Amino acid sequence: MLEGLSDMAKHHPGPDAQAPEAHKGQRWWKVMCLTGLDYFSTLGYQPGIAALAAGLLSPVATIVLVLVTLFGALPVYRRVAQESPHGEGSIAMLERLLSFWKGKLFVLTLLGFAATDFLITITLSAADATAHLVENPHLTGTLHGHQVVITLLLVALLGAVFLKGFTEAIGLAVALVAVYLALNVVVVVVGLYHVIAAPHVITDWSSALTAQHGNPVVMIGVALVVFPKLALGLSGFETGVAVMPHIEGDPDDTEERPTGRIRGTRKLLTAAAVIMSAFLITTSFITTLLIPADEFQTGGKANGRALAYLAHQYLGGAFGSIYDLSTIAILWFAGASAMAGLLNLMPRYLPRYGMAPHWARAVRPMVMVLTAVAFLVTWLFDADVDAQGGAYATGVLVLISSAAIAVTIAARRAGQRGWTVAFAAISLVFVYTTAINVAERPDGVKIGACFIAGIILVSLLSRLARAFELRVTSVNFDDTAERFLRDCAHRTIRLIANEPNSRDMAEYRDKLRQIRADNDLPAEDDLVFVEVTVRDPSDFEAELTVRGEVMHDRYRVLALESSSVPNALAALLLHVRDLTGQQPHMYFEWTEGNPFAQFLRFFLFGQGEVAPVTREVLREAEPDRNRRPRVHVG
Repeated sequence: MLEGLSDMAKHHPGPDAQAPEAHKGQRWWKVMCLTGLDYFSTLGYQPGIAALAAGLLSPVATIVLVLVTLFGALPVYRRVAQESPHGEGSIAMLERLLSFWKGKLFVLTLLGFAATDFLITITLSAADATAHLVENPHLTGTLHGHQVVITLLLVALLGAVFLKGFTEAIGLAVALVAVYLALNVVVVVVGLYHVIAAPHVITDWSSALTAQHGNPVVMIGVALVVFPKLALGLSGFETGVAVMPHIEGDPDDTEERPTGRIRGTRKLLTAAAVIMSAFLITTSFITTLLIPADEFQTGGKANGRALAYLAHQYLGGAFGSIYDLSTIAILWFAGASAMAGLLNLMPRYLPRYGMAPHWARAVRPMVMVLTAVAFLVTWLFDADVDAQGGAYATGVLVLISSAAIAVTIAARRAGQRGWTVAFAAISLVFVYTTAINVAERPDGVKIGACFIAGIILVSLLSRLARAFELRVTSVNFDDTAERFLRDCAHRTIRLIANEPNSRDMAEYRDKLRQIRADNDLPAEDDLVFVEVTVRDPSDFEAELTVRGEVMHDRYRVLALESSSVPNALAALLLHVRDLTGQQPHMYFEWTEGNPFAQFLRFFLFGQGEVAPVTREVLREAEPDRNRRPRVHVG
């Protein structure tokens, strides 16, 4: 279960659960098939949603969506791939703008929307696969009433694939996407043939459109208002950058400069956007012209399965059933790209923040947790596709809007004025789209808020549970600090914990006098001061660098920087013990104030009542009392 467990502060092996050096990556077009599971599978329900949302204007609104895709989302995510090539996406770009707890909470909020997007991708796609299965003409009535059970089974099978391994997931994705796109080409070509063969179809549609909306300017205006309802057609971009660590790079790529991986990701994003745009326009056109409007309504034969309706109508039951099987398969496995994205995204942040247990760095336990949450969502929404659509669109649009804002800021900082203006305009378009979507479907924000609240609550509880964990990854001494240690290694090593204030001579003289008096230490004993400066207390794991300083020509000081004073002191004591073979002694003074308030100061700001917390960290890190460094408080 814990195979592939690694230090997330340095590297995460990804959903294949291999060590970093063993992970060679896949060709970009294979990974495109993985992210395309999410993107291309929306053809299973997108034309029907577009027809319900825009009616006769569906092709025009779809063209607006395609323009936003090619000239908005695509340039944004090509820039995201360049700025964040390790799969963190725009979240990592925005994380750099904020520090301290506000940065962590901001990231947790975006992770909540990412979880909404990716998890609803899993449950909604499985639910729609179930709908295609249940509504197949050869099975009509046989499976009705069992939608939830079938959807749960599909989600469980998806989880089983990821428990087996990620390589199998990519191989299956390539086969499913190739077959599904080929079948859709057949349906589109046949649909276009029937439109051309019956010219009155276009004439009737054009006349009805003119009668309903008047001149083309009004049509375009209405399409601009309506197109946010078609936002599900933008779903593949975030998963495209989330899975980019699995793209094969150049032989000379490094983690700092993965040029080949970035180039491959840009090819992936462009190819997927162009392919999907062509399908969106053509499928919207043929479904609007060839399917009666009432068939798109709830209970209609084309509801949620417009292209399947055409496949059965014009190509017969045998081809239609093959098309249904392909659609069911790709919709079922569409959750694979979302699962891969979550497995790459969540462990990069939560364990590093101390907001997830250690096992969250391993793939298989995370797969089981995510599968369980998908079960819960499926049960709560009764495997209803329409009920989950609002949350899905909201998650997608919030992430795309945040990406657009992130690349706007990145372009501005790089001094690229033209790109800054362009990305700012794109940001406004996506913010508008998100606002319209939220106003019309507020349930999406409510569901997203539940995910955000859940992530923040679980994260804070996890951080609280791990508060006394030793979280220093390594301790490094500079030459002066090593000399201090050698000077006192032949006798009892005595260290004084000092909170640095003015750092004048009086501070050190008075502290030394007080410690000697409180602990009856003879004047000839050698004592070294230890001072910890807290930089960002919201950080959890970090390396510890120890610098040696001589203050006022007589006082030796070991200076440390850390996110937590007690953790830094405990790590120092254990490292000194391991280097010298002696049990070092550290001397503290009690901190005045309410104990609960002092604990909150420690939890939030890394300080507080240092002595007892240092002792507790030592107790958890070293169970053997005889080997544990000594803590004295006066």
